[in-house]
Amino acid sequence: MNKKESKQLFIKKLKDFAGGLTDKISKENEWTIRGFIDIFKKVHTISSDTKVVSKILELHLFPYFSEFAKNINYDMELARYQNWYPDLTFINKEDKNIKFAVDIKTTYRNENSPELCNGFTLGSHGEYFCDRKSHKNIQYPYNEYSGHFCVGIIYSRADLKKDDEIKIYDVVDILKVPAVIKNFIFFAEEKWKIASDKGGSGNTANIGSIRKIDDILNGNGTFAKAGEALFDDYWMNYGKIQNQNKDGKAKKITKFKDYCVYRRLPTSLINDISEEVENNAE
Repeated sequence: MNKKESKQLFIKKLKDFAGGLTDKISKENEWTIRGFIDIFKKVHTISSDTKVVSKILELHLFPYFSEFAKNINYDMELARYQNWYPDLTFINKEDKNIKFAVDIKTTYRNENSPELCNGFTLGSHGEYFCDRKSHKNIQYPYNEYSGHFCVGIIYSRADLKKDDEIKIYDVVDILKVPAVIKNFIFFAEEKWKIASDKGGSGNTANIGSIRKIDDILNGNGTFAKAGEALFDDYWMNYGKIQNQNKDGKAKKITKFKDYCVYRRLPTSLINDISEEVENNAE
C-alpha cells in the first residue's frame, strides 16, 4: 500500500474512531470527569477554564487513542516536549516511513450564536512549517508526515456558579458533582480543510480555524476549493509578501482573497464560508 492509499485509509479509520468517542467520555450529554480524587477519597471539583478543560480532555482521551493505534497496526508517540507539534504521531508498524500527525483540539460553542464555536488553533506557521526539514518544536520534520489531521471536540460550557468550581465532595457523592462541560461533538479532519486565512491566537504564529460548526464538520474551510498546496503557500508567506493598497502604500497580505490577487489566481478558489458570520464570531 502506497502513502496515498495509506492516508485515505487512515483518515477513514480516524473519522470512524472520532465518531465513537462521545459515548466513551460522556453520559446523558455530560462529561464523566467531575474532578480529581485524593488519597482521602475526596473529590475536588475542576475549573471550567478552557486550558484546564483542554488538558484534562487530552488525558482522558489518550488511552483510547493508544487502543486505536494498536487496532490499526500503528505505533503512537506522544509529543516529546510540551507545545511541540503534533500532540500524537502515528507510525505504521510495517512501513516506518508512513507517519501521520494528529492534534487534539477543543473549543466551545458561542453562547449567543450556537451555530458558531470559538475556533481552534491548527499549529504554527513558523519555522517547522516553512522549513519542512526543520526539527525545531516538532516530533519529526513536517515533510516526513504523510498527512496532518485534527481530532476536534466542540462542547458547551455548563452554566455553573463560581462556588461550584471550588468545592470538595466525598467520593460516594461523586454523582452530585456538577459537570463543567456537556453536549459534545467529535470530528476528525485534515487541518487544511478547516483552516481559515486568519491567525489563531494573539501575536503567536498560529493558523486559525473557521468557526461555523457545520462548515467545520464538512471540511468546508477557506482553502477547501483551493487545495492543500495553496494552503501551504499562503501560510508559509503569511504577512511576508506585500501588495499595494488603493493609496499606493505597501500592505502585508493577511487575507486569502488578497493573496489570490497577488498570485493572479482565479477568485473562484475563494471558498464561500460566510465571511460576515466568521468575522462576527471574533
